[in-house]
Amino acid sequence: MTSPHIDSSALGSLAQTSPPDGRGREVVFDVTDLNVSYGGKLALKDVSLEIRKNFVTAFIGPSGCGKSTFIRCFNRMNDLIPGAKVDGTILYHGRDLYASGVDPVEVRRRIGMVFQKPNPFPKSIYDNIAFGPRVLGMKKGLDDRVERSLRAAALWDEVKDRLEDNALGLSGGQQQRLCIARALAVEPDVILMDEPASALDPISTSRIEDLIHELKSEYTIVIVTHNMQQAARVADMTAFFSVELREDLGGRHGILVEHDKTAKIFTNPSDRRTEDYVTGRFG
Repeated sequence: MTSPHIDSSALGSLAQTSPPDGRGREVVFDVTDLNVSYGGKLALKDVSLEIRKNFVTAFIGPSGCGKSTFIRCFNRMNDLIPGAKVDGTILYHGRDLYASGVDPVEVRRRIGMVFQKPNPFPKSIYDNIAFGPRVLGMKKGLDDRVERSLRAAALWDEVKDRLEDNALGLSGGQQQRLCIARALAVEPDVILMDEPASALDPISTSRIEDLIHELKSEYTIVIVTHNMQQAARVADMTAFFSVELREDLGGRHGILVEHDKTAKIFTNPSDRRTEDYVTGRFG
């Protein structure tokens, strides 16, 4: 099976280089029977999967299937939404993220997030990167930390001579890499990316994808994307979500259909619903 969304050359390269499913790697997130609701209305039902260290895991699926809801569970961003309720278990390195006594602020330091639209602070480039470390008391060697973060985000050479300029003056692609650098500055373990390139032009998108490849040697990365070409290019593992209609459960909600090696998801999926989606027959 070859999808019209994924060119055959990309699939050939993907199939040759895709790593094994990572069973020998450390499990970073172990999700069991996760349900998420908003105001009592079910949004995501019965999700169970594992995310392993130094892999890029992509979440794909049609709009409304719960991809963004799910990724926000990993750093407890749903806590900030009135009426949101998360049931089930998410273990992070074996510890329940939602247990009493777990500090959501510390969770968000360890599990950084980059959003769909670049959101730099209306401050200097330097102060954008230094903001998190300052809040957390990580003030020693701040200049070096800012430089390391900008280098890691492949932005240093472009901004090193204008660190005091307002970050809002950067291009869209530069702003998104700045937001990645800002996340890296507080030394996270995981980087969550919710459609990080959807608002960018193709050249900027390519730079973000190259950056993802570079960063996964140091970080575990989870990415939500509507772009299946992008999932095929950057992800080691892919999870396909879909929408289920159950009137007895209040209408539409998202479900996890399949989670496997990216090459398998796009060339030989186990579930017909996945095949229909990646071939363009659905969604």
